[in-house]
Amino acid sequence: MSADKHLQSWQERFEMAEAMQPLLGKLYRNQGVEVVVYGKPLLNASTIEIIKAHRLVRRHVGEKLRLRESFPFVQALSKLAVKQCKVDIGKLAVNYWRDHTDASEIESYMAKALADAVDHADDIAPRDVVLYGFGRIGRLLARLLIERTGRSNKLRLRAIVLRGGKKGDLEKRASLLRRDSVHGPFNGSVEVDEENNAIIANGTYIQVIYANSPDEVDYTKYGITDALVVDNTGIWKDEAGLGLHLKSPGASKVLLTAPAKGAIKNIVYGVNEGDITPEDIIVSAASCTTNAITPVLKAVNDKYGIENGHVETIHSYTNDQNLIDNYHSADRRGRSAPLNMVITETGAAKAVAKALPVLAGKLTGNAIRVPTPNVSMAIISMNLNAETNKDELNEYLKDIALQSPLQNQIDYTDSTEIVSSDLVGSRYAGVVDSQATIAEGKRAILYVWYDNEFGYSCQVVGVMQTMLGLTTLSLPA
Repeated sequence: MSADKHLQSWQERFEMAEAMQPLLGKLYRNQGVEVVVYGKPLLNASTIEIIKAHRLVRRHVGEKLRLRESFPFVQALSKLAVKQCKVDIGKLAVNYWRDHTDASEIESYMAKALADAVDHADDIAPRDVVLYGFGRIGRLLARLLIERTGRSNKLRLRAIVLRGGKKGDLEKRASLLRRDSVHGPFNGSVEVDEENNAIIANGTYIQVIYANSPDEVDYTKYGITDALVVDNTGIWKDEAGLGLHLKSPGASKVLLTAPAKGAIKNIVYGVNEGDITPEDIIVSAASCTTNAITPVLKAVNDKYGIENGHVETIHSYTNDQNLIDNYHSADRRGRSAPLNMVITETGAAKAVAKALPVLAGKLTGNAIRVPTPNVSMAIISMNLNAETNKDELNEYLKDIALQSPLQNQIDYTDSTEIVSSDLVGSRYAGVVDSQATIAEGKRAILYVWYDNEFGYSCQVVGVMQTMLGLTTLSLPA
């Protein structure tokens, strides 16, 4: 192909992606329909991101999906009375073009494939959400909730609760939402309402409340009722401490973004969210590492069986550590985080059993904190009950990442050049690095990347939706 032809082809793809954007926006805002391409969300995606999402299809399924092939599916989708669902036009388009040579039957094909979502009930009332704490996870949860504002998103961020603020506190909190050294600028507008002590982000009015204890707030004073309080402070981890939130008028349920103590259910979205019942008013979303490894361990155990194993997590430093040597109650964590690799403990491996009881007593774990600000890696060493090899195991995990119910938790890469910074912003619980896989006989070692901030936050949102009964129909199934 000549240089001119390459440029012409690029311009055609760019124009097609531009034409797709307003349709994607209207589908979400007006009908509550979220469009994805093999799990990659197109909501608020730039033209380049839409093009890249299509390019990834070939890497996953060995076939090209051109924008001119998928665009008619978006057009057909916009004509259907579908509501409140997630539609993977990538899978629909690939399946269609395998059996058809022209676009004449796309509309009838789509009507049949999406029949379950036509006139789907849209009578579920939005639910109030309060973020108790506004640190790394709190601010990313705010970004995720705000970016999804629309009919499809029934989670309404109503307030954040902070410890007593000093002069200028509100503007500083807004600034931290606007700018992030790891995840980049906020995608939109952030304003401050000093008079009413609130932040307005992309039209979402967020009341800022100051309190020193979970039981000091009357949420009903701000029109907040029956709210899910997401505690991301990590201060209270048992039923007695987290139960303080429920003493505040307007709060009805609590979600902890850390491993819980006692009998509180630890949930890994995609694995055991079915354990949540309407009677569960306090739930834990476990840890970032537990979320990263549990889906992969489940997939491996389902096919091969796991006799025992060890998980070593190479974890980015966190703000629990010190910039320079100083006192810390935990061993070694007082040493400078950006200057050292720090061996420390992790309960993530044992916590897997709370979400996946079949692995109880089979896993050990340890952690090494390293001088990177985000993205970690879990090295999972296993003794299996059945034999396998690298190619077979990788092919199985690739299929799990593309076609199974765990496709929103597990991603898969075969790149020989990928490094940790490439995974910043990954929305998956974990990403299998297939090039590093070692498997021979009944021994296997997997390397799983995970964005310990953003990927985990996406998992937390899934638990929030489940707790409030706000699950979304996904098509094709």
